[in-house]
Amino acid sequence: MDNLLEVNNLVVSFSTKAGEVKVVRDVSFSLKKGEVLAILGESGSGKSVLCKSILRILPENGCIKSGEVILNGENITNLSEKSMNKVRGKDISMVFQDSTTSLNPTMSIGKQIMEAVLIHQKISKREAKRKSIEFMELVGIDHAEKRFNQYPYHFSGGMIQRSVIAIALACSPEVLIADEPTTALDVTIQAQILDLIQELQVKTGISIIFITHDLGVVANIAQRIAIMYAGKFVEIGTAKDIFYDPRHPYTWGLMSSLPKIDSDEEFLNFIPGMPPNLLNLPKGDAFAVRNKYALKMDYLAESPMFKISDTHSAATWLLHKDAPKINPPLNLRNVE
Repeated sequence: MDNLLEVNNLVVSFSTKAGEVKVVRDVSFSLKKGEVLAILGESGSGKSVLCKSILRILPENGCIKSGEVILNGENITNLSEKSMNKVRGKDISMVFQDSTTSLNPTMSIGKQIMEAVLIHQKISKREAKRKSIEFMELVGIDHAEKRFNQYPYHFSGGMIQRSVIAIALACSPEVLIADEPTTALDVTIQAQILDLIQELQVKTGISIIFITHDLGVVANIAQRIAIMYAGKFVEIGTAKDIFYDPRHPYTWGLMSSLPKIDSDEEFLNFIPGMPPNLLNLPKGDAFAVRNKYALKMDYLAESPMFKISDTHSAATWLLHKDAPKINPPLNLRNVE
């Protein structure tokens, strides 16, 4: 498969009264056609900012300092706002975390989907309505023709999320960014939305970047997983690499924190401490102060990405040829 999207050495900062906040720090990755890549990490790790940077929808105090975003071989990093408006929705769409704020409460669901279609396609309103109803049916909205004229307040949380996904798919984009699309939903609806995203990916062949803080959510949806901490990717590999052969201590901590259904333990494991202040990053590895496996070198310099295999890399000094041999924690278990 060819790379559809490439992000190379992206650096993103926010200007604040207190100083410059380094939110995305030299991040590189690729996305292949038809692939699902999950970006996983704690809240505040920079996942959402990274993806908003791809679409250039940062707040006014946000800035891409360096790096590039390549879509279908074209560098879109420095495109004019007019040109980017043609990319957004048509080539890359995004489903945001809080779907209830993504819809206009004064417009019917159908008209909002129609609006997305008409922006990028020169077709009649009648044809746009037909396509909008088709997308409503595609995302599992029953009685779509009747519901076309209903408003967001007529819909449940799960149905609103389906509507938002329909809007994101309305112009048949090549890339869909899903920013924690199930966080605000109950577990039953979460499962339905995840099943829907998987089904849509198979039906349409769309490439998906799936942002989450929940390892369990991505176990069955992603082909590759990138672990993000303090604005950097600290490990990236196939789902098999991450679940069956994790190498970074932060990934060990995330895996160990998963609840074990078959365990008699009364307490959940957790990663001690808090993520660092991105305004004043510590010297060396940002995870060192929370890492009980930290080496002296971790407090002196950030680790480069060490290649483990053709599909798997991790940024930890434990992979250096001179590092002591340290095994993952005993309570680390595989997730199927």
